[in-house]
Amino acid sequence: MFSKSVSGVSGVHNEVKPVSVTEGDSVTLHTDVEIQRDDQILWVFGPKETRIAEIYRQNMHPSTYDGIGVFRDRLQMDSKTGSLVIRNIRTEHSGLYKLQIISNIGTSYKRFNVTVYAPLPVPVMSSNSSQCSSSSSSHQNCSLLCSVVNVSDVSLSWYKGNSLLSSISVSDLSISLSLPLEVEYQDKNTYSCVINNPISNQTKHLDTSELCQPCAALDEHSHLIMLIVGFLVPLVFVVGVGGLIYHRNCKQKKDIVATDHMVYSS
Repeated sequence: MFSKSVSGVSGVHNEVKPVSVTEGDSVTLHTDVEIQRDDQILWVFGPKETRIAEIYRQNMHPSTYDGIGVFRDRLQMDSKTGSLVIRNIRTEHSGLYKLQIISNIGTSYKRFNVTVYAPLPVPVMSSNSSQCSSSSSSHQNCSLLCSVVNVSDVSLSWYKGNSLLSSISVSDLSISLSLPLEVEYQDKNTYSCVINNPISNQTKHLDTSELCQPCAALDEHSHLIMLIVGFLVPLVFVVGVGGLIYHRNCKQKKDIVATDHMVYSS
């Protein structure tokens, strides 16, 4: 688990400090002040400005509140600075946090716009060997697909070394993304598929020997199958015809024996 700290208090009410963090980490919203005994500190969250933490004058013991029900056992407030810690942060904790400090010299404000991103999955690569082109033995292509599921606010990209080849982005919630790529089987360059959001990324490197089978190998495999089938089909036919002839001969012999037996008995 990681922890992130964000500092700053301002007398300008409209200033907003952006904060980005990964789900499951902890974040500290710093006041950068030392609280005096007569100071009053108040933290509120969301469009309804729900009170979540405070320190009253003459009472230096901080109080935290469950608020709207999503902060249970997650909030901690520093009694000396009024800084707010959110532990094991979740996506539902994204939003606007407002700080108000009332002291003998005036009132200070600070706002933090916290964005919580879900952990990124590792991209999945797959190939479609049926797309293998054998028009030229020296230029055999492999069609690849890089995919991720249940993601939001991410970009999915193919790289050749450090050069970007293609990319697709999405901001919707819980969507699946796929990005195709076609490479030559004999290409020795390094390819990778990368998913990223504003604060993190996941990379999957391409192993052509694992995902891409050359057309020649596919042709040889298909040729072997055709040879086996070409041998087995006539063999099954001959065995079947032979069995039928043998069965008919046996039946005819039985019929002759039965006829002779009847003539002899009469």
